[in-house]
Amino acid sequence: MLNVEHTTDTNAAIWKSDQIVKTWAAEAAQRERTHGAQWQLMARLLPFGEQEAFTFLDLGAGTGAASRAILERHSSSTGILADFSAEMMGAGEQELRPFAGRYRYVEFDMVAGGWPTAIPAAVDAVVTSLCVHHLPDERKQRLFAEILDRLVPGGWYLNYDPVRTEDPVVTAAWERVTDQEKPELAHKRHHRTPEEQARYENHVRYISLLRPQLGYLQAVGFHGVEVHWKRLDWAIFGGYRPQE
Repeated sequence: MLNVEHTTDTNAAIWKSDQIVKTWAAEAAQRERTHGAQWQLMARLLPFGEQEAFTFLDLGAGTGAASRAILERHSSSTGILADFSAEMMGAGEQELRPFAGRYRYVEFDMVAGGWPTAIPAAVDAVVTSLCVHHLPDERKQRLFAEILDRLVPGGWYLNYDPVRTEDPVVTAAWERVTDQEKPELAHKRHHRTPEEQARYENHVRYISLLRPQLGYLQAVGFHGVEVHWKRLDWAIFGGYRPQE
């Protein structure tokens, strides 16, 4: 794996770049093929009936892919989508037009913290997707505590994100399988543009081991901490706030 320990973290600039957001939006169909089943699984895991009314918070929502899966499955749900990039939120408004009136965007920088008053003090569920891996481990721990604090008793938190292994043999095996399934990724890895390389470096910079993250959730007070799905370097995991 690339060593980016001493490189500059340009994540904020990347995700506020018009060009990167346009590229991200253009790749929406490809992401849906890659991640759509996992977003749908997250929607099914939430402990609510399909017609049951509840409010969920999608942190680092981007263009709202995870939220769309929840809004589609749970027709009486309401989503609060938090992101720090006005450009990403603007692109998301286009993607979420079928759900007008059932969601709203809120500006929130997960790295800096400081929750805005526009995010309710209590929500029924929180989800994160493809974003927590951008945070250093210390910030991951504090974010998990902040999420627990915002959940109603019994409320669920689910995270879908890449994870890493410390074993280079396992890393090579994961990469080999991915390359076999998606040869275009193997080619792209060796032919990245400078912009793509910058995105990759920020993608891998803070990717964490899975087991410590489960420990972070337990340490801040989550119950039922489980890995609900895992394949190679991707996992869905989370827990719930106990009843008081």
